[in-house]
Amino acid sequence: MPTYDYQCEACGHEFELFQSMTARVKRTCPECSKPKLKRLVGTGAGVIFKGSGFYETDYRSDSYKKAAEADKKPSGDGKKDAKKKGDGGATKKDAGKSKSSGAEST
Repeated sequence: MPTYDYQCEACGHEFELFQSMTARVKRTCPECSKPKLKRLVGTGAGVIFKGSGFYETDYRSDSYKKAAEADKKPSGDGKKDAKKKGDGGATKKDAGKSKSSGAEST
């Protein structure tokens, strides 16, 4: 229920009234009892969202959260993956030797 500001045009009395949105506008001033009361246009109040449920990540499924956690964890130290990927397991020592000829050049 909102709070409305009222002002009497006869005596100048101003006050706030806490009433429902569907309630009728008050017309009689509580100070001078004249029917010159007018409801003022207010600026409204700011909306504050507190608690969970206001961010899109609050509603993620458990499977999504588990997959995201798995992506964050490192798969290893990277050394094992380098040997698997392309050089056939050759080391730096083997890089200078030719595989096709069994003899070393002099």
